[in-house]
Amino acid sequence: MLKKCIDFFLFSSFFIAICAVLMSFQAISLFSLSLPVFDFLSFVFFSTACSYNFHWYLSRHSNSDNERIQWTKKHAGFQLTAMILSGICALYYAFQLFDYWFWSMIAVILTFLYSAPKLPFPVFHKLRSIAVGKTIFLSFVWTYVTTMLPMLISDKVTGQQEIFYTVQRFFLVYAICILFDYRDRKEDKEAGIRTLITNLPEKGIDKLFYGSIMAFAVFSMLLYWENTSVLVALILFIPGIITFFLYPFAKKNHSDYFYYGVLDGLMMLSAIFTSLLRIQ
Repeated sequence: MLKKCIDFFLFSSFFIAICAVLMSFQAISLFSLSLPVFDFLSFVFFSTACSYNFHWYLSRHSNSDNERIQWTKKHAGFQLTAMILSGICALYYAFQLFDYWFWSMIAVILTFLYSAPKLPFPVFHKLRSIAVGKTIFLSFVWTYVTTMLPMLISDKVTGQQEIFYTVQRFFLVYAICILFDYRDRKEDKEAGIRTLITNLPEKGIDKLFYGSIMAFAVFSMLLYWENTSVLVALILFIPGIITFFLYPFAKKNHSDYFYYGVLDGLMMLSAIFTSLLRIQ
């Protein structure tokens, strides 16, 4: 029963939607952004749940034997229903944010394009051959939705502190996405999806990962120098350090529970602690 509950929480995409909400709330609270918070966070939650259920519903015919694919094959009907209901809710809250439709529409289009190569139409299959920057693209989408979008809506994107924070978040997400692409590189090759990770040799992937962590560390220091408190700067820095030490383990352990639970959870780890600071 416990395993079924964990599987549902992780593989139904509700966990990743919560991650997106907490990451967005972190940006809002750290920079005191002025925007309709409830409507925005609801939009983020339901649009994330919709897009991930859409992505995995399209992946249900994969030959992979990992836990998530097997769960998706058994619960395809549920994922289709969750995708539709989440999409309806996301559309409702998008209308509540109608004044900011331009920025929100960019998020929707970018999210759709990530899963588009999985659609059973030849026009979208062409995207597989040009998906070399898939990892960078996904990292940018996450950074845009959870960091840039609330700043754009509140019209607060010009300060150096906001810029350093955005870039730091990008490189954290990018380092984590590299691990996912490393795990899935064989499946991507079989599907004809060319990515930077599938093209690079083992040492090249190592350099890319450690370079991302180094960039993350540099922008963490710049963020600290830009009048960020020691405690907040440390909290923002910790997930990158954990990701750094988990890298050798993640290359050998391909468990879906580790990837979709621990690694995805690292993206929102600092948000949990900064939210607790706000409550206090």
